[in-house]
Amino acid sequence: MRHLFYCIVSFSLLSAPALAAIELENEYWRISVAPETLAIIVTATGREPVALSSGFEPRIAEQIQISDKAASWRWSEEGYTFSFALEGQDLQLSVQAERAASLDLIRQPAAAMGQGFVLPLAEGHYVPAGSAQWRDFVAEHFSSVNTSQDLSLPLLGMDFGAYSLTWIFETPFNNTLSFARDNNGLSVGFSHEFTMLAPREPLRMLLHLGGGDRIAGAKRYRRLLIESGRYESLESKIAATPDTLKLLGASQIYFWGNGLLGSKDLVDWKAFIDQLKSNTPIAKALMNGFDNEAVQAVNTPRIQAYEKRVILRAINQGLHRLARQEWQVDDPDWTEMTAIYERIGRDVRATFGSALSREPASWGATLSQTTFDMLRKAGLTKAWIGLGDGWEGGLWNPQAVAAGVGAGYLIAPYDSYETAIPAGVRPDWTTAALGKTAYEKCAVIKKDGKAQSGFNGSGHYTLSDCVLPILKKRVQAIKNIVPYNSWFLDAYATGMVFDSYRPSAPVTMKQNAQANEDASRWVNFSFNMPVASEDGNATTAGGIALAHGMQVPVIGWGDEDMMVDRQSPYYLGRWYPEEEPEFFFKQVPIKEPFRSVYFDPSTRLPLYQSVFHGSVITANHWHFDSLKFTNARRESELVQLLYNVPPLYHLSERTLAKRLPVILRQQAFFQPLHERLGTSELVSFRYLSDDRLLQETAFSEGTRLIANMSQERRGAAGTTIAPFSIIAVRDGAVIARYSSRD
Repeated sequence: MRHLFYCIVSFSLLSAPALAAIELENEYWRISVAPETLAIIVTATGREPVALSSGFEPRIAEQIQISDKAASWRWSEEGYTFSFALEGQDLQLSVQAERAASLDLIRQPAAAMGQGFVLPLAEGHYVPAGSAQWRDFVAEHFSSVNTSQDLSLPLLGMDFGAYSLTWIFETPFNNTLSFARDNNGLSVGFSHEFTMLAPREPLRMLLHLGGGDRIAGAKRYRRLLIESGRYESLESKIAATPDTLKLLGASQIYFWGNGLLGSKDLVDWKAFIDQLKSNTPIAKALMNGFDNEAVQAVNTPRIQAYEKRVILRAINQGLHRLARQEWQVDDPDWTEMTAIYERIGRDVRATFGSALSREPASWGATLSQTTFDMLRKAGLTKAWIGLGDGWEGGLWNPQAVAAGVGAGYLIAPYDSYETAIPAGVRPDWTTAALGKTAYEKCAVIKKDGKAQSGFNGSGHYTLSDCVLPILKKRVQAIKNIVPYNSWFLDAYATGMVFDSYRPSAPVTMKQNAQANEDASRWVNFSFNMPVASEDGNATTAGGIALAHGMQVPVIGWGDEDMMVDRQSPYYLGRWYPEEEPEFFFKQVPIKEPFRSVYFDPSTRLPLYQSVFHGSVITANHWHFDSLKFTNARRESELVQLLYNVPPLYHLSERTLAKRLPVILRQQAFFQPLHERLGTSELVSFRYLSDDRLLQETAFSEGTRLIANMSQERRGAAGTTIAPFSIIAVRDGAVIARYSSRD
């Protein structure tokens, strides 16, 4: 029976002033809300009260209305109407504004975090109450959080042992969630901006009472997506785009070194150098762009392996330069752009052909027929392969892409439209060379009338609906030449969206997010190929089947030791050489507190998988592949296998032979399980040991995965699990085992 009445509740007992309160109650819980201050007390049935929000300075609450299911009131002076409704284990909140303004809605004291926060930072983490490391990290790095971009799911949970409370931000845009040190814990503030673009767009939130399950809030959010028709199953994506099936069981791999020529292609170095020194137009154009090191290498009497690498790198860079300087103009002709690469390739064959292998179709370094032959021969039957340096590799070697597609792999270029730069600025940033119209007319415009600076402060961030015509023309032009069967659209699924105040074309964050998803869907449906993007945040996950950045996100961006100091043991590496950038291939330890915060398995949670397993396949951000961090690799590997998500690797021509056995070993365990479970829901997550290092996930298909991430043998499911190992259990029997190696 639900009781609803207007009464006096003593908030002073919970460090808040004694004010008249509206009380909503059912068999599950009781909610007390002070209309004047927005102070909220929650009492789960049979439990102690929790002051969930201490409220703010009193306002005058008018037009208080109480029915058998809900209550509402107005702050007339401020222009807000508040509505609260209790339905089962959900408290629904909405706020309607009369004009543009910013509203502070929640002021949650540290005591209300209970035993810990359930925080959707990337895949998900548990923030234990009393942990100084977590308290300081969150306060320093998450003091102000955008609930669309900085959280993978728009929610925040509080663990109270026998039950949980979860704020779900149904309106995920224009919100700021703030964390601050509060004695030994963390206090939380929440505010929302009703913008001048859509001042009457209501704010909608939900407070969910769940059980003691730490993924209860994520499960409720999943149901919310299903109820609202916004959940897209992987099965439906496979039905619409059959090649999406190839993602099940596929390792994620990035190729680097995708220029026209590979080391195997130069069969007569003496003849090649002689031709390079000739007066032919392309030879002169290449030599004119060589740096001192390359010039010295060309003029070395006896060219050794080192000089060959330097010259080959200079050749491929020079070919890029020659092509880019032709098409990177104010108004690019995308069809002409593709023809430029084809023409320069013919010039290379005509000028240097006698010194090169006789089969141009087999040319290329990592992106080549030879590489795909090696992968197939080794037994790698499934992989999503992205070209890390963009779509140019396919324009140089479309036959190599065709070979990869023919071998059964998904081959995708990295592509991006979120930043536009002027012609002549950063020629190597090919994806951002969108032309003058995109730079000037498609820029996000801030409230002050200035354009929003683009990535790393370069160019302008763009509005995806504005650049969509450019995207369509460029993708179509490339696809006309190169048979890519997947596509990677950078940034569109990160939840990074903007309000734009251009007077002639205002755009809200909500509209921007929808346009991002529309762009992904256009590529998907127009070419019948699965689309991948960055991160996969819930607010912009529509239209994609694959996302990179959820398992291991961007970490330490701007950190002195990791990004600047080359003498630091934690330095991630240079973005050089082009064919094998140190940043992606150099293996280093990760420093504290990043190691503990991001990789300690005892505080990791499969929040995102609880919502999107069976909808969006996720992996590491390409910054950090599965081999990057030497002191966190085993924990990261096992957590990913436990969550049934694929590994991610970087490959170059030089590292292929060494890294391939590592890929194949993990693939042998992962592939058959993901083929079975990839379309299933992750239905439960449990700790099986007090130290939380023995963990179990269960899937709707019926399979359980149990990982032992400790240094000692552990027993579970009627068997013994070795240290740093995982087993798969089906119908009470162990069907697969895997042990992580140092």
